Amino acid sequence: MKNLTLLLAGSALSAVLIAGSALAQTAGQPAETRRPNAQNQTPAFTGQTRAPQPAEMPKISHEVVADGLPHLWAMEFLPDGRMLVTAKEGVMHIISEEGEAGPEIDGVPEVLSGGQGGLLDVALAPDFATSGMIFFSFSEDREDGNGTSVASAKLVPDDQGGGRLENVNVIFRQMPSYDGNKHFGSRLVFGPSNELYVTVGERSDPEPRVQAQDLGSGLGKVFRIDMNGKALPDNPFVDQDGAQPEIWSLGHRNLQSATLDGQGRLWTVEHGPRGGDELNRPEPGKNYGWPEVTYGIEYSGSPVGEGITRNAETEQPVYYWDPVIAPSGMAYYDADAIPEWKGAFLVGGLVSQGVVVVHMDGDRVAYEERVPLDARIRDVKVGPDGAVYAVTEQRGGGESTILRLTKG
Repeated sequence: MKNLTLLLAGSALSAVLIAGSALAQTAGQPAETRRPNAQNQTPAFTGQTRAPQPAEMPKISHEVVADGLPHLWAMEFLPDGRMLVTAKEGVMHIISEEGEAGPEIDGVPEVLSGGQGGLLDVALAPDFATSGMIFFSFSEDREDGNGTSVASAKLVPDDQGGGRLENVNVIFRQMPSYDGNKHFGSRLVFGPSNELYVTVGERSDPEPRVQAQDLGSGLGKVFRIDMNGKALPDNPFVDQDGAQPEIWSLGHRNLQSATLDGQGRLWTVEHGPRGGDELNRPEPGKNYGWPEVTYGIEYSGSPVGEGITRNAETEQPVYYWDPVIAPSGMAYYDADAIPEWKGAFLVGGLVSQGVVVVHMDGDRVAYEERVPLDARIRDVKVGPDGAVYAVTEQRGGGESTILRLTKG
């Protein structure tokens, strides 16, 4: 683990490299120049993909604020400026402001960490400052398979930089279970009225993924629940026979990015197949198409289903990427330290290996820029200092780092 003060000098080269990359970008031209995977598909409207880069792109430098960490999946800032992180293998740590990881937090339940599973997202309760409550998602081993589950607990820090979880309670389980190791999702986002949005995947394989269109199944959905895991009374399907009442929207593939905008509305980015990563603003009761309507193609190169990209019953993505960025982690930038990014979404790119900056004009994408970091980005957060913090990972495991992105 490296102390932040020892890394400032070492980050100078990184600053030069990132600034140079920014200078090499061309305003008015798309950041993506490669051929799409689905060469016969066309966007439904202008600006739905390959938006131009903005005229003003800040020079961004980065420094490592913590390294030598286990394979991280998510991070969240605590009110005192420290960071709470989840590691895929099933542990939590508190990272000090100096970049040091404390001891493993006791009381984390057992997780299924094979494949894409593990200890996933973490979110502080809206009243965390007084309650100490956190919520976290994880892939849970079950008698009839496995699935994404959400638990609540009280985080009790200790004087050694660690702590424990008390009153751990699994409040919600994505059902049905499935014996697979892919597409668990998931992100947790609290809305302005303390509602909790839970994003999940459709488990990837051909048989279960079709359940993304089934209201009786919890695969490929966004859920909206209260802090006890119950459906909200104004959810769109609470009175529909056979439907899971927790469902907010359907027809999703694998949702690993979610955040609120400045109006308190939920936005998500989900993984597409080969091509077809989607930015959406999930609305109650609406169908986002997967796997019947989608951009991109199968990994084999064949069409997904009938190769349809639009119909009257499903929503078009606000924006899509082909080739993919492989999105994970998402934040809305409403700070002042990087004014050019004000009102933009920041999306971590696993395949694109950097942060994708999506500038909005109302509910449409106006510009897209990219900050190359030469690392898979698993999570993105805006810190209390207005800087952007990015969690890196290595494919297949290995150590993670936390980077701090600043202007200049």
